[in-house]
Amino acid sequence: MPEGHTIHRLAADLGERFGGRTVRAYSPQGKFSDGAALLDGRVLRGADAHGKHLFLDFDAAGWTHIHLGLYGTFRFGTGPAPAPVGQVRLRLATPDAYADLRGPTRCQLITAEEKAAVHGRLGPDPLRAASDPDAAWARVSRSRTSIAALLLDQKIVAGVGNVYRAEVLFRHGIDPYRAGRDLSRREWDAVWTDLAALMRTGVRSNRIDTVRPEHMPEAMGRAPRVDDHGGEVYVYRRAAMGCHVCGGEIRTAVLAARNLFWCPHCQPLGPSAA
Repeated sequence: MPEGHTIHRLAADLGERFGGRTVRAYSPQGKFSDGAALLDGRVLRGADAHGKHLFLDFDAAGWTHIHLGLYGTFRFGTGPAPAPVGQVRLRLATPDAYADLRGPTRCQLITAEEKAAVHGRLGPDPLRAASDPDAAWARVSRSRTSIAALLLDQKIVAGVGNVYRAEVLFRHGIDPYRAGRDLSRREWDAVWTDLAALMRTGVRSNRIDTVRPEHMPEAMGRAPRVDDHGGEVYVYRRAAMGCHVCGGEIRTAVLAARNLFWCPHCQPLGPSAA
């Protein structure tokens, strides 16, 4: 499932290509035909992202609420739009650009009140300027649940997925099984600040990189990582491989129905030394 930086990048890309312009909209697949008919010929006034939720504002037609889920994708093209290929839920097009949405979990028109309700169900998003880490800390600091599970709870922190979860905990030397209430406020503030920085970098580069310069391939004389999830990481999908920092074996386990990755030596149970 795309993590929050991908959705914020999509909002920026859609705004850049279609913002302030009259857009043709239709649903080649047919599953969003009524909604697309209401959008067709309207101006895209803006795009908004909160966590893994994308909202498009089409000039008095309400908001188009999109959640990509596990399989959804947006693909962009330039020039006149060709005949659609595959199951395109929604196509947006101008004479010189187009975007095809395939396979989303959700694509529907909602009112401003319904949009506000979605925001109300989500936790603070490290990529939204107005987000308050205190709101997340209030829940984390009272919880007996592991910090690894809490970071994936979109009601607590919106936009963090499995990669950022594993990587930020490694970067701060926090055992993923530590209960939220066992973290210090200093540790939480450091995690939040780092998430915001890492995810902003992800928006700019459109990939996830979490490795510090001294642990990059060229600095360590190692081969670059090859993975469809993006750039250089410390522990994600590196089970049984050597840690870039201590050389120990990266572990994996299933937690909250997701694969967890960590280094037991660099992330000891107890207060972080990071």
